[in-house]
Amino acid sequence: MAVETAAGEVAFLVARLLFGGVIAFMGFNHFSGVEGMAGYAEAKGIPAPTFSVVASGVILVLGGLGLALGAAPVLAAGAVATFLLVSAVTMHDFWAVPDEQTQDQLTQFLKNVALAGGALAFLALGGQAWPYAVGVGLF
Repeated sequence: MAVETAAGEVAFLVARLLFGGVIAFMGFNHFSGVEGMAGYAEAKGIPAPTFSVVASGVILVLGGLGLALGAAPVLAAGAVATFLLVSAVTMHDFWAVPDEQTQDQLTQFLKNVALAGGALAFLALGGQAWPYAVGVGLF
């Protein structure tokens, strides 16, 4: 692995906990606001909006926990990256909203893209042994 020192291993663990924890928290928020999020998804033209909100919440919770724990990291990172990139384009289309919404949507779009970059970095390391990880994986 690229991390070869004890301090680097701890830093990688902290990064996983912070990143995965934020992603899982975002997923839990989907469950606490299903109705509102489903209405927003419907307005954006997402099919089966309630199902989509719940399914995306499951992806975020399981993906975030998987990254934090180091369980199925390839699957977890791939699912999170895919969700974030798809939702950036479909839900935060700053180029297609009224001017008063552009900045907010641009911020949300950039947040999703930046987080997707983090997930892709974890995906790149997913095939290697992670320090302090549960160590369960599909690949």
